[in-house]
Amino acid sequence: MTGPQREFGSVIDGLAARYDPEIAVFCALADDVTNDSWDALRALVGAGSGALLFRRETLRAPAGWQLVTSMTTRQMLGPPEREAGDDGEFAELSPADAPEMQALVARTRPGPFAARTHELGTYLGYRDRGALVAMAGVRMRCAGFREVSAVCTDDKYRGRGLASGLVRAVGARITATGDQPMLHVLDENTGAIRVYEALGYKTRMTFEVSVYTAPE
Repeated sequence: MTGPQREFGSVIDGLAARYDPEIAVFCALADDVTNDSWDALRALVGAGSGALLFRRETLRAPAGWQLVTSMTTRQMLGPPEREAGDDGEFAELSPADAPEMQALVARTRPGPFAARTHELGTYLGYRDRGALVAMAGVRMRCAGFREVSAVCTDDKYRGRGLASGLVRAVGARITATGDQPMLHVLDENTGAIRVYEALGYKTRMTFEVSVYTAPE
């Protein structure tokens, strides 16, 4: 939130940050976590509201904060160089496609995808007889990296290589900007991890994605 996507959220004194909740659910604390950091985060999310945090080290929240859930997650990096592929079978999705994107996400549950997440980067989709049945795109950005996200396919279209093709196409577009593709996947999602490894993605690190509720 202090980098390329700062226009999409808020930061308080470098202590805490969050995306606009219509854009994404993610929040952040300063590397040196203090009680002031937690107070700033509470001011951003609101009393009684949730905050989703990515952290490698164990967090010790002050009294009043409640840990709702925690999930072990992998960060995987794609090949730093890749020839631009032919993504002709995939169409760029526009704001007009947002309702269909939300419906596809609701059916397939690829991970957090808010009402305006599509504004963070280019999303590509695959249609069958006019219906959106698969998609992937770019969500988070930081210096040198862009995140491949919302990789999802309707159940009856799985096994056709659509997810792999979309990840390749989105990754090629990222590489063309001079950045490196990255993605995040739950450690328990072994099937998706195998697909990403077959595409050349390698695990960089694991961390906890934790959801906390701010004190009233």
